[in-house]
Amino acid sequence: MTQMAQPAVSVKHSEKDEAEISANEFLAFTLGSEEYGIDILKVQEIRGYEAVTRIANAPEFLKGVINLRGIIVPIVDMRIKFNLGTPTYDQLTVVIILNIDGRVVGMVVDSVSDVMTLLPEQVRPAPEMGTTFSGDFLIGLGTLEERMLILVDIVKLMMSPEMGLVDQPL
Repeated sequence: MTQMAQPAVSVKHSEKDEAEISANEFLAFTLGSEEYGIDILKVQEIRGYEAVTRIANAPEFLKGVINLRGIIVPIVDMRIKFNLGTPTYDQLTVVIILNIDGRVVGMVVDSVSDVMTLLPEQVRPAPEMGTTFSGDFLIGLGTLEERMLILVDIVKLMMSPEMGLVDQPL
Protein backbone atom coordinates (compact mmCIF):
# COMPACT_ATOMS: atom_id res chain seq x y z
CA MET A 1 0.00 0.00 0.00
CA THR A 2 1.56 3.29 -1.06
CA GLN A 3 1.14 6.33 1.05
CA MET A 4 0.57 9.68 -0.66
CA ALA A 5 2.49 12.61 0.69
CA GLN A 6 0.27 15.11 2.44
CA PRO A 7 0.96 18.80 1.88
CA ALA A 8 2.42 20.51 4.91
CA VAL A 9 -0.07 22.84 6.58
CA SER A 10 1.22 25.49 8.91
CA VAL A 11 -1.14 26.46 11.71
CA LYS A 12 1.36 28.68 13.49
CA HIS A 13 0.43 32.38 13.39
CA SER A 14 2.67 35.31 14.06
CA GLU A 15 1.54 38.00 16.50
CA LYS A 16 0.60 40.17 13.53
CA ASP A 17 -1.62 37.40 12.13
CA GLU A 18 -3.32 37.02 15.51
CA ALA A 19 -4.08 40.75 15.54
CA GLU A 20 -5.53 40.59 12.03
CA ILE A 21 -7.72 37.64 12.99
CA SER A 22 -9.25 39.54 15.90
CA ALA A 23 -9.59 42.80 13.94
CA ASN A 24 -13.02 43.87 12.74
CA GLU A 25 -13.82 45.67 9.51
CA PHE A 26 -16.38 48.47 9.48
CA LEU A 27 -17.99 50.27 6.56
CA ALA A 28 -17.63 53.99 7.26
CA PHE A 29 -20.48 56.30 6.25
CA THR A 30 -21.58 59.84 7.05
CA LEU A 31 -24.80 61.30 8.36
CA GLY A 32 -24.54 65.06 8.59
CA SER A 33 -21.14 65.92 10.06
CA GLU A 34 -20.70 62.63 11.93
CA GLU A 35 -18.99 59.48 10.71
CA TYR A 36 -20.48 56.11 11.60
CA GLY A 37 -19.38 52.52 11.12
CA ILE A 38 -21.22 49.22 10.73
CA ASP A 39 -19.96 45.65 10.50
CA ILE A 40 -18.91 45.11 6.87
CA LEU A 41 -20.11 41.49 7.05
CA LYS A 42 -23.73 42.71 7.25
CA VAL A 43 -23.39 44.73 4.01
CA GLN A 44 -24.71 43.02 0.90
CA GLU A 45 -24.17 45.89 -1.55
CA ILE A 46 -24.05 49.66 -1.93
CA ARG A 47 -26.33 51.39 -4.44
CA GLY A 48 -27.07 54.91 -5.53
CA TYR A 49 -30.27 56.40 -4.12
CA GLU A 50 -33.34 55.81 -6.25
CA ALA A 51 -37.01 56.64 -5.87
CA VAL A 52 -38.92 54.38 -3.50
CA THR A 53 -42.53 53.27 -3.36
CA ARG A 54 -44.14 54.82 -0.27
CA ILE A 55 -46.08 52.64 2.15
CA ALA A 56 -49.25 54.11 3.66
CA ASN A 57 -49.13 54.81 7.43
CA ALA A 58 -45.45 53.88 7.67
CA PRO A 59 -43.26 55.83 10.12
CA GLU A 60 -41.55 58.86 8.55
CA PHE A 61 -38.09 57.25 8.69
CA LEU A 62 -39.33 54.32 6.58
CA LYS A 63 -39.02 55.93 3.15
CA GLY A 64 -40.74 53.02 1.40
CA VAL A 65 -39.67 49.93 -0.51
CA ILE A 66 -37.71 49.07 -3.64
CA ASN A 67 -37.75 45.97 -5.81
CA LEU A 68 -34.21 44.58 -5.73
CA ARG A 69 -34.00 41.73 -8.23
CA GLY A 70 -37.40 40.39 -7.18
CA ILE A 71 -36.97 41.03 -3.43
CA ILE A 72 -39.06 43.79 -1.83
CA VAL A 73 -36.64 45.73 0.38
CA PRO A 74 -37.74 48.27 3.03
CA ILE A 75 -35.65 51.46 2.92
CA VAL A 76 -34.89 53.33 6.15
CA ASP A 77 -33.58 56.92 6.02
CA MET A 78 -31.05 57.05 8.85
CA ARG A 79 -30.93 60.87 8.88
CA ILE A 80 -34.65 60.95 9.70
CA LYS A 81 -34.33 58.03 12.13
CA PHE A 82 -31.58 59.78 14.10
CA ASN A 83 -33.28 63.23 13.92
CA LEU A 84 -30.36 64.77 12.04
CA GLY A 85 -32.32 67.36 10.08
CA THR A 86 -34.04 67.29 6.74
CA PRO A 87 -32.42 64.83 4.35
CA THR A 88 -31.21 65.93 0.95
CA TYR A 89 -30.73 63.46 -1.85
CA ASP A 90 -27.90 64.07 -4.31
CA GLN A 91 -25.29 62.13 -6.29
CA LEU A 92 -23.43 61.18 -3.08
CA THR A 93 -26.52 59.79 -1.31
CA VAL A 94 -26.36 56.02 -1.18
CA VAL A 95 -28.39 53.08 0.01
CA ILE A 96 -26.50 50.43 1.93
CA ILE A 97 -28.24 47.10 1.39
CA LEU A 98 -27.92 44.98 4.52
CA ASN A 99 -28.48 41.28 4.99
CA ILE A 100 -29.42 40.73 8.62
CA ASP A 101 -30.25 37.16 9.54
CA GLY A 102 -31.63 36.53 6.05
CA ARG A 103 -33.72 39.73 6.06
CA VAL A 104 -32.73 42.31 3.42
CA VAL A 105 -33.06 45.97 4.48
CA GLY A 106 -31.75 49.18 2.92
CA MET A 107 -30.52 52.24 4.78
CA VAL A 108 -30.10 55.67 3.22
CA VAL A 109 -26.95 57.56 4.28
CA ASP A 110 -25.35 60.80 3.10
CA SER A 111 -22.24 59.09 1.73
CA VAL A 112 -19.95 56.09 2.15
CA SER A 113 -16.22 56.68 2.54
CA ASP A 114 -14.27 53.46 3.04
CA VAL A 115 -13.77 50.26 5.00
CA MET A 116 -11.78 50.60 8.22
CA THR A 117 -10.05 47.77 10.03
CA LEU A 118 -10.09 48.31 13.78
CA LEU A 119 -8.27 46.26 16.37
CA PRO A 120 -10.03 45.67 19.70
CA GLU A 121 -7.80 48.25 21.42
CA GLN A 122 -8.96 50.90 18.90
CA VAL A 123 -12.59 50.52 20.01
CA ARG A 124 -13.51 52.51 23.12
CA PRO A 125 -16.77 52.17 25.04
CA ALA A 126 -19.32 54.82 24.12
CA PRO A 127 -19.77 57.43 26.85
CA GLU A 128 -23.12 57.52 28.62
CA MET A 129 -24.85 60.63 27.37
CA GLY A 130 -28.01 61.75 25.66
CA THR A 131 -27.48 60.83 22.03
CA THR A 132 -29.82 60.84 19.08
CA PHE A 133 -30.44 57.14 19.58
CA SER A 134 -30.32 54.61 22.36
CA GLY A 135 -26.92 53.51 23.63
CA ASP A 136 -28.21 49.95 23.27
CA PHE A 137 -27.38 50.23 19.57
CA LEU A 138 -23.80 51.43 20.07
CA ILE A 139 -20.78 49.15 19.98
CA GLY A 140 -18.45 51.98 20.91
CA LEU A 141 -16.20 54.59 19.34
CA GLY A 142 -13.57 53.47 16.88
CA THR A 143 -10.40 55.54 16.60
CA LEU A 144 -7.86 55.44 13.81
CA GLU A 145 -5.33 58.27 13.69
CA GLU A 146 -7.41 61.50 13.59
CA ARG A 147 -10.69 59.78 12.72
CA MET A 148 -13.41 58.73 15.12
CA LEU A 149 -16.24 56.43 14.06
CA ILE A 150 -19.47 55.96 15.98
CA LEU A 151 -19.82 52.18 15.75
CA VAL A 152 -23.43 51.06 15.44
CA ASP A 153 -24.70 47.56 16.18
CA ILE A 154 -26.77 47.49 13.00
CA VAL A 155 -28.33 44.12 13.79
CA LYS A 156 -29.74 45.32 17.14
CA LEU A 157 -30.91 48.58 15.58
CA MET A 158 -32.67 47.06 12.57
CA MET A 159 -34.17 44.20 14.62
CA SER A 160 -35.46 46.50 17.38
CA PRO A 161 -39.23 46.74 17.91
CA GLU A 162 -39.13 50.53 17.36
CA MET A 163 -38.01 49.97 13.76
CA GLY A 164 -40.95 47.68 13.07
CA LEU A 165 -39.06 45.85 10.30
CA VAL A 166 -39.34 42.33 11.69
CA ASP A 167 -42.24 40.52 13.26
CA GLN A 168 -41.88 40.34 17.01
CA PRO A 169 -42.51 37.03 18.78
CA LEU A 170 -45.83 36.85 20.60
